[in-house]
Amino acid sequence: MKYIEFKDRFKPFPVFSVLDIVKYDPSFDSRRLVEWQLKGYIIKVKRGFYCFSDRDFTREFDFVAANKIYTPSYVSLESALAYYGLIPEGVFSTISVSTKNTVRQESPLGQFEYLHVKPAYFFGYKLVSEGGLVFKIAEIEKVMLDFFYLRKLNSKEEIEAMRFNMTQFHGLVDHDKMNTYLAHMNSRVLDRRMKIFNSVEHV
Repeated sequence: MKYIEFKDRFKPFPVFSVLDIVKYDPSFDSRRLVEWQLKGYIIKVKRGFYCFSDRDFTREFDFVAANKIYTPSYVSLESALAYYGLIPEGVFSTISVSTKNTVRQESPLGQFEYLHVKPAYFFGYKLVSEGGLVFKIAEIEKVMLDFFYLRKLNSKEEIEAMRFNMTQFHGLVDHDKMNTYLAHMNSRVLDRRMKIFNSVEHV
């Protein structure tokens, strides 16, 4: 397959895998991928996954890549908190949750982190279409629960240090939904941390 044909076929894929390519062309010679990397046409996101080098590398693209290279997963924790405008600090890696093992993966595109949750906690995410891309990200109610379940913040001082934007939070959150999700997770540790969060006077 010539590069022009290859690019026409896979341009709609933000990130494509060797498996995607072989499904289209079972006789594809994988040495072409090495050749095209050396020429700067494509970038290896991680082993077996690639993207075109001339695309826009936005936050949304990072979310799509995170979904694609480690499945099942959805974007959550600090990455989703920043996406919703709930924390002021920038996030320098794309953080997701997965039912698979906790891993950290380095890539030319940046760092991707995946934190393990048990299958019963893998819910409360949605598909978002933005900038011509579609990605899975925690709902605002679930990202709060994911965050307080996985990050060991057990005091008012630790929670206050996060500087949550509570005006933004209350403008977006469905408290009934969050309480339903909290009950479903049935975690005494999470219940206790959420009580501390709700008792803190946020700016």
